Amino acid sequence: MAWLSLLLFLPWFVLLGALYWLFPRQPRDAARRWFDGVALLLAFVLSIVAMLWGHHIGVVQADAGPIWRQVLAVLYAYGAFLAVLVAAILLRGAWLAQRATKAASKPMRGSS
Repeated sequence: MAWLSLLLFLPWFVLLGALYWLFPRQPRDAARRWFDGVALLLAFVLSIVAMLWGHHIGVVQADAGPIWRQVLAVLYAYGAFLAVLVAAILLRGAWLAQRATKAASKPMRGSS
């Protein structure tokens, strides 16, 4: 029953993942696609781990009602997914800025 929360949030994860993948549009090279793919895979895997963990916490709480298992699973999964995406956005922004300054500082061919 823990997988119900993932099933319900999967369209939202796909939408957020697509927005992360598509923007910014440039530069789009192999290193950027690799970084984005690893970040999305890590976000998805960690959201599954957090979902199972949240569901387990809901199960072992004796005073919690049955709905709290799903609520905790969704909250943990969504939090993990967003945490990884925010960290990836911040790291990617710094990485792209660093690559842009390195590219701008290289001398152009044919210039003296």
